[in-house]
Amino acid sequence: DGDAGSPGGVGSMGGSSTTVTSMAEAQSQSRVSRRSRRLPRVAVIAVVLIVVALAVASRINLNYYVLSPGAAQSVGPLIKVPPERAHRVHGSVLLTDVFLGPVTALSYVPDLLSGDDQLVPTNELVANGIPTSELTAQGYLEMVQAKAAAETAALRRLGYHVPEHDSGAVVEAVGSNTPAFGVLKVAQVIAAVNGVSTPTLCAFVGQLARLDPGQQVTLSIDQNHFKPDGTLVHGLVVTKTLRLIKRPAGVPAYSGCAGVRSSRGFLGLSVQTQQDFTYPFPITINTADIGGPSAGLAMTLGLINTLSGGHVTGGRAIAATGTIDPLGNVGDVGGVAQKTIAVERSGATVFLVPPPELGIARSKATASLHVYAVSTLAQALSILKKLGGHVPPAVPTH
Repeated sequence: DGDAGSPGGVGSMGGSSTTVTSMAEAQSQSRVSRRSRRLPRVAVIAVVLIVVALAVASRINLNYYVLSPGAAQSVGPLIKVPPERAHRVHGSVLLTDVFLGPVTALSYVPDLLSGDDQLVPTNELVANGIPTSELTAQGYLEMVQAKAAAETAALRRLGYHVPEHDSGAVVEAVGSNTPAFGVLKVAQVIAAVNGVSTPTLCAFVGQLARLDPGQQVTLSIDQNHFKPDGTLVHGLVVTKTLRLIKRPAGVPAYSGCAGVRSSRGFLGLSVQTQQDFTYPFPITINTADIGGPSAGLAMTLGLINTLSGGHVTGGRAIAATGTIDPLGNVGDVGGVAQKTIAVERSGATVFLVPPPELGIARSKATASLHVYAVSTLAQALSILKKLGGHVPPAVPTH
């Protein structure tokens, strides 16, 4: 029985041992199973948290804007003059632009590390107290003024008489939480204050200087506004009555006008003299969705090219950037590094820039792109002539 019982006992023990092992394995498998079921949920939660964090970061605007390379496009197709005055253009004059956008917490590091982009503090783009929401309208106003100056400079260079006159104080910016905020807009023109004509900035300031904080002022306003693409629409003349407040601390009291003291009352406006020009024939330059003043020189050269035979560039593709005034003076601009990249991509071989930007442009240019500094329209035309362009002789205006 002992021998017989031994195998039975061993068998029983073996059976018992097998049963314990199976239970341990089952418990382990159960834990693994629960863990395997838990891991997908953890992964999903992690992904959701990351997505939410990225979404939040993309909506947090930092106090910067980023300049990125834009495009270099021919101004020839944008210019429209009467058919009998237009000429077939050989070669092209290119205007250059940059993309301007807000920097978010999400895009900050990529924008900072990009070799093609440039971060610009917001206070370099808008004055203190001016909302960034006005940047687009301000850019469109600068483009409207640049086109007027370009048309005037080009026509005068070709000998046309282009008279000008002051027509009011044009609104450049409206401060937040001021009497004018929400009442006046960028590009509207103030033609009179309390019934007295104000054809210039100084006339406007002079009339306000007669009033004290707390007094009301009635403004006659041309209600101009911009379409979404930047086209200026001239509105009706209306009157608006505002109440002056005390000039805030830190706001300069200097009027900038000889013999005119600054007003003690404050409206919260930045204005300049609106100049209107009378042209000998209609001209339009289609700059839809492009703001800023930096295309002034390019538009001037393009218009001269169209009106004078079409050979100003000598058949080359030349690019230009720089502001222009009605006298043909070229002013400096921003974003030249990004514009140079755009010019390189366009295949142009010549790039005209204001003198302060010469070094920046050359640092980004390859050997195939020749960069020249110009401070006047006359210098720009002289360079194009040396490069083989047919430049019309200067004709004195009368």
